[in-house]
Amino acid sequence: MRAYLRHLPHFQSNFRTYFVTFVTLGRWVLPTAARSAVLEHILFDRGRKMDLHAAVVMPDHVHIVLTPLPSSHGEEYGLADILKGLKGASARTVNRLLGRRGPVWQHESFDHEIRRDESLRQKCEYVAQNPVRRRLTATPEDYRWLWREWIEGRKM
Repeated sequence: MRAYLRHLPHFQSNFRTYFVTFVTLGRWVLPTAARSAVLEHILFDRGRKMDLHAAVVMPDHVHIVLTPLPSSHGEEYGLADILKGLKGASARTVNRLLGRRGPVWQHESFDHEIRRDESLRQKCEYVAQNPVRRRLTATPEDYRWLWREWIEGRKM
């Protein structure tokens, strides 16, 4: 098990799946082009550093369900490293795209280890229903910034 501390303690068990949320600084609303860029960054690490089960880029936050993969050294990638790379790369792209500077994301992320008694599919459905709950679309399929392993993942 790994642990790291920011404002909240974070623990990572080996070969477990995580539900992660991170939020824009000040709940800034990402323009549509920025949401597309963030989703592209999430998909870039799929199969490289993580097994991606579901992801949604909302106007002011992101939800991801992922399982870290083993690195070339045999240890799995650290959740902190995955998120640092994802948030850093996506922030640079968003800033370049919009001609702006400064942080895009809050430093702290929320992560929750999906336990054995929880259903991975239920957590993924929660992610997929987020745009519907926020009344951004009538169905998950109508939301452009949603990716699900069992649907979009088949299109490789």
